[in-house]
Amino acid sequence: MGERCCAAVRVLVLQAAWALAGGQVRYSVPEEAKAGTVVGRLAQDLGLEAGEAEARRLRLVAQGRRASVEVSGASGALLVSSRLDREELCGKSAPCALRLEVLLERPLRVFHVQLEVTDINDNAPIFPAARKNLSIAELTTLPGSRFPLEGASDADIGANAQLSYTLSPSEHFRIEEENSNSRSKSLFLVLTKSLDREAVPLHRLVLTASDGGRPSLTGTMELVISVLDANDNAPQFNQSVFNVYLPEDALQGTLVARMNATDLDEGTNREVRYEIDTIVPSSASDLFSLDTNTGEIRLTGPLDFEAVNLYDLNVKATDKGTPPLSGHCRVELEVLDVNDNAPEVWVTSLSVPVPEDASVGTVVALLSVSDRDSGANGRVRCWVWPASPFGLEATFAGSYSLVLREALDRERVSEYEVEVRAEDGGAPALRGRRGLRVAVSDVNDNAPAFAQAVYTVLARENNAAGAELARLWARDPDEAGNGRVSYSVWEGGVGGGWRPASSYVSVDAESGRLWALQPLDYEELQVLQFEVRAVDAGEPPLCGNATVQLFVLDENDNAPALLPPAGSAPEAGGVAGEAGSAGSAAAAAAGSGSVSGTLWAWAAWGAPAGQVVAKIRAVDADSGYNAWLRYELWEPRGKGPFRVGLYSGEVSTARALEEADGPRQRLLIVVRDHGEPARSATATLSVSLVEAAEAALAAAAGSSSSRSAAGAELGAGAASAATNVWLVVAICAVSSLFLLAVVLYGASRWAPRAAVLSGPGPTTLVCASEVGSWSYSQRHSRSLCVADGAGKSDLMVFSPNFPPPPPGPAAKDTQPEPSALLDTVSARPLLVSSRTQPFCSVSCAGSAGIQAQFPRPESDECLRVLKPISGTFASALRGNMEILRHPGAVIVRSCNLVL
Repeated sequence: MGERCCAAVRVLVLQAAWALAGGQVRYSVPEEAKAGTVVGRLAQDLGLEAGEAEARRLRLVAQGRRASVEVSGASGALLVSSRLDREELCGKSAPCALRLEVLLERPLRVFHVQLEVTDINDNAPIFPAARKNLSIAELTTLPGSRFPLEGASDADIGANAQLSYTLSPSEHFRIEEENSNSRSKSLFLVLTKSLDREAVPLHRLVLTASDGGRPSLTGTMELVISVLDANDNAPQFNQSVFNVYLPEDALQGTLVARMNATDLDEGTNREVRYEIDTIVPSSASDLFSLDTNTGEIRLTGPLDFEAVNLYDLNVKATDKGTPPLSGHCRVELEVLDVNDNAPEVWVTSLSVPVPEDASVGTVVALLSVSDRDSGANGRVRCWVWPASPFGLEATFAGSYSLVLREALDRERVSEYEVEVRAEDGGAPALRGRRGLRVAVSDVNDNAPAFAQAVYTVLARENNAAGAELARLWARDPDEAGNGRVSYSVWEGGVGGGWRPASSYVSVDAESGRLWALQPLDYEELQVLQFEVRAVDAGEPPLCGNATVQLFVLDENDNAPALLPPAGSAPEAGGVAGEAGSAGSAAAAAAGSGSVSGTLWAWAAWGAPAGQVVAKIRAVDADSGYNAWLRYELWEPRGKGPFRVGLYSGEVSTARALEEADGPRQRLLIVVRDHGEPARSATATLSVSLVEAAEAALAAAAGSSSSRSAAGAELGAGAASAATNVWLVVAICAVSSLFLLAVVLYGASRWAPRAAVLSGPGPTTLVCASEVGSWSYSQRHSRSLCVADGAGKSDLMVFSPNFPPPPPGPAAKDTQPEPSALLDTVSARPLLVSSRTQPFCSVSCAGSAGIQAQFPRPESDECLRVLKPISGTFASALRGNMEILRHPGAVIVRSCNLVL
């Protein structure tokens, strides 16, 4: 046996042709080659350089069954690793070709290698039995009679399996082979001379089978022939070969064939009994049953086309004569394939995770698909389900590559559940599937993004250094270091002061918390605008910016300051020396504040009530409600001859002045803001009571000489001249005011009431009084102004953008409907602000309502302004008007504007 293997190896022909069309390497090796036998220099045939096979990990990929070959990592040669038995690998199939897949990395490539295992004569012919018993009647069996024998079988193929038979020398028998239409030869024992039981009752012959190998191998079987007497007619079948076709899904009990044999004898010698003599393959002995009386052959087990597709049954019919005679026939059963095997999918290689920036065409996995059925039932088509960025590409028969068809995005899908489905061409079609889990690895492809592009932060002034102002947060959908964000104040931002933003605020690099580095001063800095940058830790790092607008809220940290008197004001006086003890006591009672000097003023005896004698002017460096000032008369208390305007600071007579009031009145006035706590300042006003002429001349003399002339007596001529001048001025002023009033009244009476001013620009109405001011802005506005207080202190400014439409039918036809006017009402409120006067603003935002803003909406002064507004709008608004309070605003709901 060893010599035959060595001879086969010596005649080994290396077939290493690189097939250009299919990309396949073919080798051949004889079976039974020793382990370590070199099949071929695979690395060299694949065009690899020395050492490249080991560096790129050249290896075989297993495909379900052992290939008995391996790739040497050092040399790249294809070696025999274990015993190669062609009969075990391929059976009777010729040629015996093994399909191997060779994997090469960096870059990933797959090659297909076909290894043909050639046959050697290593199997001797084998008979189904070592001994065969035959019974032949004497005399009645004529020369030339043939007795079928079961031939030997050889597991080899080709010439090694071509058998020839020889019979030991005998004058009565010879061996005859006959080629029929079947797939195998028929073997017969032919009687050449009549038998004589009395001469030789038993014949022992040796049948030898020799194959065509070099050297030839043989197998033997002993033939024991008993010579019988009497019954000289054997049963005869109506045909010698029965060809039967059954599908492999035939049920148990299916009729395979019905045998019919006849015997020319009579009586018991005519009765025939059937039996299965032999079955090829022998393992199918339990697959068929034969009724001995009827000759029906039925199926007793399942058929499998993929295991055995052809069965050969030798049926014998024996009569009941003495000796019994038999006839033989052959049943060839061919199994027809049905689609009973689903395709099978194997994953031979998987490269995961896949980076999200992998290019289109990247190979993710290698797959192998097969179907055990044949013909159309074995033709398979494959696809990927569900729809995903991956697709299949056929690389060879039954081999596929799972490749990337579209760009990946880990932030959208971090993992794919891919199912490779295979379907054959049978009817009905069968399917196979294999699931794959493909993870996507992250790359830094997303910059941090803030939740808002602009952050508005409110901070009170005089805050403590290190106080937290706000917390910023930027989201980066990447993972690990690519999604770890750090924050910083970008010096490229725009600050609200002369110093950089980093001198005012700082941001925590990890949490994004915004801290104040120093106390903020509203009077120095009202708005600070800067940018915060968020940078991730990826390579390269990506960043995002957000703008922060820091608004400093005013605190009441400044007391009111008295302004110096205007030199030309008739009611102004000079500033005297330091304040007295009464002023200090009033300031202490009013709250924190400052004390001013003394102011001088003059009033004439007999002056009527309401005459203004002086005006206290003050300013507060704060803003809003903290800068809203009110004036109070602290001394003298009770019913004195003077009073002070609560918000105007005007000192006027509360009643007619009398001589009993004395020559001089000393007034202590407290100026207080509306902050919490309130801050104040005090002013002392000294009012000298003189004659009317003296008061007029003192006023004309100016503030520089007012104190020195306060006690001097004026001449009668000067007083008379001053009186005449003031009478003329008064008469002209009254006449002018009367004429203006007549003109305005006539214009208002004759102007059309339904006229509406329209235009693209805003129309603004501003009303001011001693208790405050409010503005009303809309695109279609009526001439309307309401204020609480004396009419003489009201101020109305009305500035339309376009003149009123011309009178006539055309103008009346073009008057807009109320619904159209509702849509054109401006939603932008106007804010009238003053450091010395209270303020409020009212805006009508269409059907959303009227909004009024006040420094302190919960105060009574705001409601005093709002009440006349709501009362006036009652004729112009339809619905209920509701006044709601909340911090920073008073909302008037249900504003349905009808003009």
